[in-house]
Amino acid sequence: MQQLKRQTKETNIQASLELYGSGTSHIQTNIGFFDHMLEAFSKHSLIDIDLKCQGDIVVDFHHSVEDCGIVLGELLHTSIYPLAGVERFGNSAVVMDESCVECDIDLSNRAFLVFDMSTCTYQGKIGDFDTDLVEEWFRAVCFNAKISAHIVLKRGKNLHHITEAAFKAFGVALRRALSKNDRIQIPSTKGCL
Repeated sequence: MQQLKRQTKETNIQASLELYGSGTSHIQTNIGFFDHMLEAFSKHSLIDIDLKCQGDIVVDFHHSVEDCGIVLGELLHTSIYPLAGVERFGNSAVVMDESCVECDIDLSNRAFLVFDMSTCTYQGKIGDFDTDLVEEWFRAVCFNAKISAHIVLKRGKNLHHITEAAFKAFGVALRRALSKNDRIQIPSTKGCL
């Protein structure tokens, strides 16, 4: 189990992560919808996550959401690399009622994010949570974990459904990319990742 503490003037975060867990989580950010999304990510990735964040949410949720992404990304990077004996690539399309979001992942040790929610207007609020923060979280995770991910909205109208499908699709794709395969040593023609 990897652990990390990160404290800034804006947030104080304590987190631990077990890469090959059972999908249990204890999340406490004081941002209800965000907690729900992190629990969904943990459940569907089968990664155990304990995370407590005290942030300046009286200002807004941005610092807490982004900093939680930074911390989880750093924990993932420490847990994943050096990469050997796993599939490396993973993908998933998750349906939630009218919504469908697809995620493709490469555990390349190179950071990149395509976040394409352009098939509908993906702007607004879910309760008091700004949907703009969803891309901020994925960017922070991918860039700190050094994961390449493409997250694409195939269809959808309900912002809650779309967002939850994105978190679940990311979790399932990551779980599949991390699937153990004894026949694969280093999953790269370069000999390292």
